[in-house]
Amino acid sequence: MDQVPIYERERIDELLTHDLKIIQSDEVFSFSLDAVLLGRFCSVPPRGRVVDLCSGNGVIPLLLSTRTKASLTGVEIQERLADMAVRNVKINGLEDRIEMLRMDLKEAPERLGNGTFDTVTVNPPYLPVPNGEQNVNAHIAAARHEVFCTLDDVVRVSSRLVKSGGKVAMVHRPSRLIDICCTMRQYRLEPKRIRFVHPRADMEANMVLIEAMRDGKPEIRTLPPLIVYKQGTEYTEELMDVYYGRRDALLDSSTT
Repeated sequence: MDQVPIYERERIDELLTHDLKIIQSDEVFSFSLDAVLLGRFCSVPPRGRVVDLCSGNGVIPLLLSTRTKASLTGVEIQERLADMAVRNVKINGLEDRIEMLRMDLKEAPERLGNGTFDTVTVNPPYLPVPNGEQNVNAHIAAARHEVFCTLDDVVRVSSRLVKSGGKVAMVHRPSRLIDICCTMRQYRLEPKRIRFVHPRADMEANMVLIEAMRDGKPEIRTLPPLIVYKQGTEYTEELMDVYYGRRDALLDSSTT
């Protein structure tokens, strides 16, 4: 840890799973529950190659390192976040397992190769770029809005990177679900598993986890809803198990 610089207004948080640590800053977009859930929802091979797009400070590759012996690659376009991700890999001693690359994801197929990954994960910006004034913090604006990439870019690139029969897993907003499914099919990705995430049992979903297979046959499984809170701010048992590392994967994460 002494060899990893920590800059002003940065902090080291615990990922609460497998003793992982993560450098974060309030000045940039910190990881949240959606990244943790995607890291536990996606299907991963025991070995092989996995790439995480829109990787931010590298939280998803860190989490995936606890589930697979595969080679892990993270792709992030923002210089500050990519630098933070490199240091997060180093602070956890995972340099031999995880490679973090600063690049525009649209360049990834040419630089990393077509059809070379078993799994692609992505926690993309959820919202189209709004008209008028945007968030004054450029890092947060880029994390929330499609400043550097659109949904079409994300799905097209994911389809090119993954092998035939490989998996592409994404977390997004339920309001974009039809767009996601239609775009996936356009690029030969067949949605296979879907799980809605609800803040509470009596509230509508505010997240959706979806996994597709490259060149898969049409058939989708709708998994049981994932409820985050049971009373007040108390997590449900499944959420506690996943968030605190007692379970490596969400329930019913079998492949199809």
